[in-house]
Amino acid sequence: MPREVTDPEEFMRLAEGADECRVKKVDGETKLKVRARGFLYTIRLEAKAADELVAKLKCSKVEF
Repeated sequence: MPREVTDPEEFMRLAEGADECRVKKVDGETKLKVRARGFLYTIRLEAKAADELVAKLKCSKVEF
């Protein structure tokens, strides 16, 4: 079961050890997914905020 995170700073901390980050854009909203240590963490952000966060991520990015 995925765990939804609401704080972008916490999401960045969780994404540090991830191998892959998935980006899904739907209707002006972007959902980011990252698998780290047995859990799937997700966050939903507006498109502009998500683009800024994706630029900071160091893991490989896959867009859907």
